[in-house]
Amino acid sequence: MASTPSRGEILSLFRSLLKTSSKFSDYNIREYVRRRTIDAFRDNKTLSDPNTVCSAFMDGKTQLEIARRQAIVYSLYAPKAKNIMEIKSG
Repeated sequence: MASTPSRGEILSLFRSLLKTSSKFSDYNIREYVRRRTIDAFRDNKTLSDPNTVCSAFMDGKTQLEIARRQAIVYSLYAPKAKNIMEIKSG
């Protein structure tokens, strides 16, 4: 198995996931991905076993690639009208 990721690599993954979540045009999807990212990192905060940490990190990288692909797909089929949450905040 690969070596245990450093703190910097883990924080970089976290920032990348949050940045990718902001690329979704739909408010509900954007907030879901953001919330899911924060919750997953919060749940895995207490991991100490190197194999488990590495496994969670690899899962996070997989989720990042999926989110990036989905952001592209959603941008191709984004609705033209904004929803009420986007109108209130912007």
